[in-house]
Amino acid sequence: MAKKRRPQTKATGPQVANGEIPVVGAREPCPCGSGRRYKACHGREAAHAATELVQRPFEGLANECDWVALRELVPAATVELALADGLPEGVPSVTLATVLPMAWPALRRDSGAVLLGLQNDTPSGDISRDLADTLRRALTADPGTPVAAERAPGDGPRLQDLLDPKGTFSPTLHEGFEFWVDDAANATGEVAASLERANAAAIPTARLTGVEAAYWCETPEKNHLRWVMSHPEEKLLDALARLHAAGASSLGDNTRLVGSFRAHGLTVPVWDLPRGMSAEDTEKPAVDLAERLAEALASDAPLTPEQRRARGGLTNRQVTLS
Repeated sequence: MAKKRRPQTKATGPQVANGEIPVVGAREPCPCGSGRRYKACHGREAAHAATELVQRPFEGLANECDWVALRELVPAATVELALADGLPEGVPSVTLATVLPMAWPALRRDSGAVLLGLQNDTPSGDISRDLADTLRRALTADPGTPVAAERAPGDGPRLQDLLDPKGTFSPTLHEGFEFWVDDAANATGEVAASLERANAAAIPTARLTGVEAAYWCETPEKNHLRWVMSHPEEKLLDALARLHAAGASSLGDNTRLVGSFRAHGLTVPVWDLPRGMSAEDTEKPAVDLAERLAEALASDAPLTPEQRRARGGLTNRQVTLS
């Protein structure tokens, strides 16, 4: 017996241009008027956009390594951003913040200033596009209101399109989250309680000044240096293995290179430091290590057996955050 064919449902609504299809529930009729469910029609394209991962979302931005560090490593920091078209009327400043109260994607202060949160979950695989969409909506939000999360259009601009390519990216690290409010010293009620909870969870962190994108942090048992590097991963691991095999990969007595992790397409080597080794104490050893690393990166010689073993140990302890 021939299988019955499912009758085609006629379109019951007007046809809509592809770029204007709103997002609806997966089982709801597609707004384009095709008569099919959204998930079987334009929802397919939306689902693909939501899962396609951009490996290096901050590539092309000034100080890409610091963008990665503020996204993954730093609890409390802010950066003034310069827009390619300048600040709109009524917006005195745009500031990137590691995190905002209530995990808001963005906030427009009563003054009109915009705060953009970096460490939020994003609905698609392109963090840059999601942040750009949030920023654009924050620039026109009513003063004194937060900006909610929304799915960015697949053809919308990215941060690389909105930010001034000649602008600098100079993070300011904070001990706590007092930058959330204009008058933190006189905060009361839930605002004061939220600040207290957030500050209690913040790990003391400092950015080294002698090298790029290296961040010292203090934990109860030991301190660490986490250094975001933009060198090609395979070349960097070879260089670190050369240093490790030669006993030259540490930052001094009782310190050691313990491995690395990947974050947003970049490699982040990690060193364990003694509990009493401060950020200031780490400055000169880090500069010296950078010089040794530059020499190792310049070598094209095949790895020796000992260096290959050192490389294997480093890659076995490597994890991927994003």
